Amino acid sequence: MTGTASITGPRPTSTPDPLLAAVARGVRVIDLGRRLYIGMPQSPNHPAYWHTLPRRHGDRVRADGGSAANDMLVMGTHVGTHIDAFAHVSHNGRLHGGADAQEANRGGVYPDHGAHTIAPMVRRGVLLDVPAALGTEVCEPGYEITVADLEAAEEIQGTPVRDGDVVLIRSGWGRRFDAPERDAYIGHDSGVPGVGEAGARWLAARGVHAAGADSIAFERLAPGAGHASLPAHRVLLVEAGVYIIETLDLEEIADRRVHEFTFLLSPLPLFGATGSPVRPLAVVSTAGEAEGRG
Repeated sequence: MTGTASITGPRPTSTPDPLLAAVARGVRVIDLGRRLYIGMPQSPNHPAYWHTLPRRHGDRVRADGGSAANDMLVMGTHVGTHIDAFAHVSHNGRLHGGADAQEANRGGVYPDHGAHTIAPMVRRGVLLDVPAALGTEVCEPGYEITVADLEAAEEIQGTPVRDGDVVLIRSGWGRRFDAPERDAYIGHDSGVPGVGEAGARWLAARGVHAAGADSIAFERLAPGAGHASLPAHRVLLVEAGVYIIETLDLEEIADRRVHEFTFLLSPLPLFGATGSPVRPLAVVSTAGEAEGRG
């Protein structure tokens, strides 16, 4: 994570656009995305991140002394902070909207359900800080975040979830992302905290546009079970048409007690892909941040 950035634009005597006026008054940007690096923890189900420099400075030098370096990346679309497209999960052979999962794949891509169909998001964001609501620092390994937990965070913070919101659920598990042992974050043996089917149905009933978490699979993983069962993915992606954002960094925004904010996210337009790496941002006014609200 690269931290926050304060942005204050020129202060014109009159600004016709309210959004530009808000930027002119000053905003703070909180980065919710993870730094991508070789060896970072990730689901074993996806191709690992790899970065190399096929050309380095000095490999070729122009007559004027100039030189350039360039990169090559190899990675799965569900590695690091990323968003799941509706093509990612099927149930009983069906994708969201009832499409046949095999027929929806045409020429090796998903034209109707791929990542390119996810519109850029500029929406109200809500952070539900579950450990804070429970009076602890982090949820226990394998803990299922209940509807009561979500509603407690909602009430304590004074941030009711509304139709069309993007809801980010903090379990505190994100603190393990850069642990010396990458398996600590993956949590195969210990389990990973997160919502279960009941929590997913609560989010869907609230009409959220997308839901995210600071863990590797968004939802609760039972100890020793890995990704054997993912009911929240079925409920949100297949049944309700709610996007899922995984591997978020929610520690700084929680430390700043920013529970309501403008949420920005734009997937790469990867035609027919099942997901996309993203760098989500939370934007708050500098005045609102002082009050702990966006």
